[in-house]
Amino acid sequence: MKIQLREFLSKGTSVPIRESLNADWLQQVRSDVISASPLEVDLTATATDGIAHVEGKLSVEVEFACSRCLEPVKEQITVPFHERFKPAKAKIENLENEEEIIAVEEDSVDLDPIVEETMLLSLPFIPLCDEDCKGLCHTCGTNLNVENCGCSKDVIDPRLAALQDFFKKE
Repeated sequence: MKIQLREFLSKGTSVPIRESLNADWLQQVRSDVISASPLEVDLTATATDGIAHVEGKLSVEVEFACSRCLEPVKEQITVPFHERFKPAKAKIENLENEEEIIAVEEDSVDLDPIVEETMLLSLPFIPLCDEDCKGLCHTCGTNLNVENCGCSKDVIDPRLAALQDFFKKE
């Protein structure tokens, strides 16, 4: 997805940008992603006072492995998108928050990396199947959401483990 910035700003029009992008790259950058639907991009680019405003939403359905029990979890993720671009050499008067505007050296702006970065930063850091997920047993690996395993839950400091036998009654 590219915008010819100088041409776009000179016309001063509004352009819809709608595409479906392959989201298989999510599996390569996040090990907990099992699968992902195509990334749906629904944006509108508007030229105002020498600045290109690109805004809209991004959405994708991602299947994660739960961080506690490793069961598959599907989530529909919808992210608002808003970026502003201007030619690097352009001087714009009375501009608030100029540091939030991306200065572009070339004639065109490739939106793909910016869209991918926005989506990647919006994914849940620790996906869970349920807030109360019990996870897996640290000893035998049983899914504790399904059944109790019967393993001992006593946690003994390894430095004091030798004293454990000292207090056993015979």
